[in-house]
Amino acid sequence: MVENNALLKLTHGMYVLTTNGAACFVDAVCQISSGDNPLVSIAVNKKNFTNEVLHNQDRYALSIVGEKDNMDLVKNFGFQSMRDHDKFASSPNKVEMIQGVPVVKDTLAYLVLEKVDTIENDTHTLFIGRVIEAKLTKQDRPMSYNYYQEHKDELMKVTTTQGKTAWVCTICGYVYYGETLPEGFTCPVCGVGPELFEKKQG
Repeated sequence: MVENNALLKLTHGMYVLTTNGAACFVDAVCQISSGDNPLVSIAVNKKNFTNEVLHNQDRYALSIVGEKDNMDLVKNFGFQSMRDHDKFASSPNKVEMIQGVPVVKDTLAYLVLEKVDTIENDTHTLFIGRVIEAKLTKQDRPMSYNYYQEHKDELMKVTTTQGKTAWVCTICGYVYYGETLPEGFTCPVCGVGPELFEKKQG
């Protein structure tokens, strides 16, 4: 038996992943080589719109989020999909084009990467990119996934529509309205199943 709560103890950071036409929050990021232009891997859920867009892009960026950064970043880039919302237009932080890709500024640091390979598994794509630019802008503590989980109630503060039954994803904050979740439902933002949704009465 696999207990999902055990997997939540794996330590990751929190990052805004951006490319032309898409953006999302990711946590499964790892530096996998060293040197002047190291390789970095990023796992992106296949149900995420950003995954679809990244397959057709050669460059993308990571903005490293800190514990003291504007938490509206989490709501803007993590709780909605660019299928139907322009996250860049509503970003609480400045978005600047660097090396041909949009980069969310005023975080701890950012990396611009050039895609060199992809690896597919049943649920995620592993995008492997070479760092072509990196800049440190703050010395604060990076936000870990564990920190996010411990403070997510404060960070998320999800508001539901009064008079409607809502199901809120406890991982990313996505809200589905309806008396019940559809059979086989998975979160369209982070891909988790119905067991990680909480029912809220508006």
